This record gives sequence, structure tokens and C-alpha cells, in this order.
Amino acid sequence: MRGFTKIISLVAASTLVFCSCGSMKATADKPGFKDNEGIEIGLCFDSFVIERWEKDRDVFVDTASGLGATVNVQNANGDVDKQIEQIEYLVDKGVDCLVIIPVDGNVLGDAVALAKENNIPVVSYDRLIPNADTDLYISFDNNMVGQMLGEALVEAGATKVVKICGPHTDNNVSLVSDGFDSVVGENGVEIIDTYYCDGWKAELGGAYVYDNMDTIRQADAIMCGNDDVATSVIRALAVSQLAGVIPVVGQDADLPACQHIVEGTQLMTVYKPVGELAKQAAELSYKLATGDSLSVDTTISDGSFDVPYVTIDPVAVNKENIDDVIIAGGFHSHEDVYMNVE
Repeated sequence: MRGFTKIISLVAASTLVFCSCGSMKATADKPGFKDNEGIEIGLCFDSFVIERWEKDRDVFVDTASGLGATVNVQNANGDVDKQIEQIEYLVDKGVDCLVIIPVDGNVLGDAVALAKENNIPVVSYDRLIPNADTDLYISFDNNMVGQMLGEALVEAGATKVVKICGPHTDNNVSLVSDGFDSVVGENGVEIIDTYYCDGWKAELGGAYVYDNMDTIRQADAIMCGNDDVATSVIRALAVSQLAGVIPVVGQDADLPACQHIVEGTQLMTVYKPVGELAKQAAELSYKLATGDSLSVDTTISDGSFDVPYVTIDPVAVNKENIDDVIIAGGFHSHEDVYMNVE
């Protein structure tokens, strides 16, 4: 078990502090409660390897700043021990709420317990921290994401698919897989192999394709854990002139993925409105920090506890609706999406 030592110097990791100017588990009894003034929220990212996290950060910070809060952003660069140190630092600093995108939620139980011992509410952001009894979990419907990926491949006529997923340490990976497996299983699609990219390292997806070309040639579709992995996979397929021949799907609506969709080398992506997620997360975190009640009726089991749960629906995006969803919605510009085809 990892012990907790008091942080006596600044954490030697990337730190950004952004300033401006109700829960089922309220914090009005927190020692030194600030009565809505001088509120500070700690926001702990696993890394910024995935493109979307910078969007999440910016919207979260802007929203919290508009409410009058300071946001202390920490980046663990994929190192769970560093993330634990950063959580300890924020607890020692006395933040009013702690929002965590876990590197590996399975080993953050003691860190969350430390925060709660200090009457600091904790939010699981986009990835559930198991068995930790956090004060809120806010994410997209990840099972639905998997279902959308499966439906796209079924509609494309797939009969044998390869899954190139994210890491086991990300709780969402199993949720997406469950949704995907349920759809393809109901439609008689065979999963001929499953691979997991450690640390969400996209290059591992491309390496898998290079190293398992015999398996890839047996497949008529590839499900990727996210669009970054999908991009690496498409590049590897292109070497064997299979890009656009074997349908590839992913999630996050990253710009390269949107470009691949209009180019014909990626079948679809799942757009997750990260702006709305981050906005709601900031607003709810501010309420937790100030001791207000949250109107959250839905709960989800973290394995040991029922946690208040806010979910946002994703949107399946393909060549037919990309202009309406992605471009008209302002997520990416027409010029950027169609850069290589116009």
C-alpha cells in the first residue's frame, strides 16, 4: 500500500494555475469553509496524450473562472505515482474540490480516501475510480459508444473484426468493449483478436497491425479504442494498401479522424461533446466546493458504493452527417476537415 507523505515542496510535474477576478455529500462543514469566496479546484489529468483533454481543460477552466474559482491543473504525464503525489499536494494545499481523470483508478483508493478525510469532495471525471465512493462521476455513456462502434461495422457488412483497445487500467475501455461486444455478438460478427494499447500509446496500435498482418488480412473491419489509435492503424494499413479497404472506427472526433472520414479511410467516429461535459463538470464541482446540493438522481456502482452519476450522450459521426455535427457545431472548421480533399 502506498503511504502518504506530506508534500514539503512543489510537485516536480507540470502545474498550471488559472485564476479569475449540492451534493448528496455536502462540504459546508469543511474546516475553514470559504463561503463561496476564494474557491480553488484541483484538476488532475492523467496526461495530454489524447487530443481532447486540452479542450476539456480549457472549457473547465473558463467555466470555473466565470464562477469566480481558481483552477489548479496538474498533469501526471501517464505516471500513476506522480498523480498520487499531485493529489497529495492538492490535499495538503487545501483545495475545495478535487477533480480526477485517473491514470489507473484501481490504485487511487488511498489518495481519494486522504482527500475525503480532509473533507475535500472528489469528482471522477470521465473515468470512474473504482471502490472509492467519490462524490460524483460525470462521463459519457461509454456503453453507448461501444454500441455505436459495433452498429457502424455491422451496417458496413463486417463478419470478422479485430479490436485494438485502450489499456486495461482505463475503466471506460471495458464499458466500451461491453457495448461493442453486445452488438456484434447479436449480429453474428466474430471477434478474431483483441489487443490493448498500454497507456493509450497510439503507436502500439500501428505496431500491432505491422506485426499481425496475417490476422489483419482475415478481418474485414477494425474497432479502435480511440481516434488516435485509429490514425496509427490507418497509417499502418496504408503501407499494405489496405487503408479504406478495411473499415476502421474510433471515438473522440479528433481532427485527423474527421479528415480520414471525408477521405474515405475511416468509416466513422463517435463524437463526444467534451465542451458540454467539461462545462457541467466545472459547474457541479463548484457546487461541491461551496457546499451546495447537487440535483443528481442517477447513481452508478463503483464496485462498492453507489456514486451520483451524470451522463451525456455521444453522437455517431460518418461522412453523411459530419458537416452538420462537427462543422456546423463548431468542433472543427470546414477548412480543416476537408483540407486534403478540396
